Amino acid sequence: MFEQMPIIGGFTGTVEQTAVVDVATTMASFCLLGGGTYHLDGPIHVRWGTTTARETCQVAGHCGLAHDRNTPFMLANQYYTLAGPNTEMVILELAVQSATDAASGRELESGVAAAKGVALDYTTGIEARAMGEVAIATTKMNVPKANEVINAILATHDSLESYKTAPKGNTFQQCYDVNTVLPSDEWLENYAKGMRTLEGCGLPLEGVW
Repeated sequence: MFEQMPIIGGFTGTVEQTAVVDVATTMASFCLLGGGTYHLDGPIHVRWGTTTARETCQVAGHCGLAHDRNTPFMLANQYYTLAGPNTEMVILELAVQSATDAASGRELESGVAAAKGVALDYTTGIEARAMGEVAIATTKMNVPKANEVINAILATHDSLESYKTAPKGNTFQQCYDVNTVLPSDEWLENYAKGMRTLEGCGLPLEGVW
């Protein structure tokens, strides 16, 4: 496995420039380094430190589709959200990226590191479950329809104010019974709320969750 995460807004510059760099470095991973079975991507936003922002998903989407159409490479992407577990926002954030990855031909989704992946114990299984369910639902759509749905999801939270006030959520120990490893009723309710919002955005989740 090769891992590489270009920083949009950093040395690689704009969305377009970072996408070119992402395509090139993905290709270099296989062609120059050799020996890996798949490439783990993860364009990062220089300000928010996440992979789920509009700009980072634009980079990942273009890179994924370029390789899916023109190379035999197996592609993966990793997930870092601003919001933490037990919040509707974390479901909405991860859904943008999961739909982007599935629509652009990535074979693997690696996540989710909620709360930017830097807060101790702020990751649970519900985020990974939702990520997978969104990917499955996305396979029912073509790329133009997926793009329409992704834009609708972004409209629910893609703003400076939302990002500046993103809820940190709760720790694993607060979200789950650590003896039975079952999620709390509150987390299940927030998960369901997020999934209903996604359905309202046009994501075909019937029979999936």
